[in-house]
Amino acid sequence: MKILVVTQYFWPESFIINDLVLHLHQQGHEVAVLTGKPNYPGGTVFEGYVGKGVQQECFAGKIDVFRVPLRPRNACSARDLALNYLSFVWSGLRHFSRQIHGREFDAILVFAPSPITAAIPAILLKWTKKAHLAIWIQDLWPESLAATGHVKNPVLLKLAEWAVRGIYRFADTLLIQSRAFHGAVSRLTADDGKIVYYPNSIDFSSGPGTQEFPLPAALVELLQTRFCLVFAGNIGTAQSVETIVRAAELLKKESDIRIVMVGSGSMLDWVRSRKEALQLDNLILAGRFPMHAMPEIYRYAAGLIVTLKDEDIFALTVPSKIQAYLASGRPIVAALNGEGARIVEAAGAGLTCAAEDAEGLANRILTLQSMSEDQRRAMGKRGHDYFQEHFEMKRQAERLVDILAARIATVKGGH
Repeated sequence: MKILVVTQYFWPESFIINDLVLHLHQQGHEVAVLTGKPNYPGGTVFEGYVGKGVQQECFAGKIDVFRVPLRPRNACSARDLALNYLSFVWSGLRHFSRQIHGREFDAILVFAPSPITAAIPAILLKWTKKAHLAIWIQDLWPESLAATGHVKNPVLLKLAEWAVRGIYRFADTLLIQSRAFHGAVSRLTADDGKIVYYPNSIDFSSGPGTQEFPLPAALVELLQTRFCLVFAGNIGTAQSVETIVRAAELLKKESDIRIVMVGSGSMLDWVRSRKEALQLDNLILAGRFPMHAMPEIYRYAAGLIVTLKDEDIFALTVPSKIQAYLASGRPIVAALNGEGARIVEAAGAGLTCAAEDAEGLANRILTLQSMSEDQRRAMGKRGHDYFQEHFEMKRQAERLVDILAARIATVKGGH
């Protein structure tokens, strides 16, 4: 199958779409990627790239990647993010058709974490290429805009809802990463039959630069000598990092426990300031590491933390780090509601408490510490087995092609 991937985020930014593209290529499908200049999550264009102009390169030496200019996220304020989102739409509408002139595709796959507006240039390509348009919905709009606080004006939220209705209408297939998304997506589309459950996955073994990454000796020593709980990924508003900071404060007197935060994001400076103000020596800000370094960090961790805000929208969401944590074979401590917590519990992979329950998070960490190493190892193995059964990347890539082929046949048949 010939598949065109449209995504605002792509390698060297760390997103699951990178792995999926590689697996599709390895399975014999022709894949090309349309994306922007990498700047997530730090807000500045990555070294080796320039902000202006279009660019073409090869991902892993195999896959054509076409890049358009966009306004970087900068400080990630609401204004910065709005300009970042709109600039990708504008550049995509201007340049994408020209970049892939003369190439034909069976399907266009839009990878759609926020912003869903990244699908707008793909709608134009659907018409010009006469290709099947599938949108892989990672975040629910406009709900996530309101939940993160980036947009509070009810008029703007209603306009966003209308825009999403339009985007969903033009899509031929709507892939939802969480079963719990179905109701919210169905409400905004007239054709319930186009909605298909397609969960996230991850593969640490794929991608360029997957050689063993040398971790700083001080970090390795810390992970080996203390009971370390690792939080990895975006340190942002949705992740309720306030809950982690408060849990660290409650665990301050536990001499062996350390909470290690790996990553960066819009709330990093706030976390750093609270760490200093509260003198939280048990809260470690380790910085950012490439995706292929994460398995090594996870391997040393006693457990892995996932948190989300206490908002209805986030109860429907499955953070992609849950699949990464399950794959690692380490026990999970989760402070979140709904579908994400359900998966951790169904897998028998860890301990859960309610979103934003800092006391519950601290108690679950203490419970994990009180368990034997054999008990923790068994918990991690159950998580890994669950991942292999439900989320393994090779199978997921094969299933995507099956879904697209079936949906193409259905749409062409007029059913």
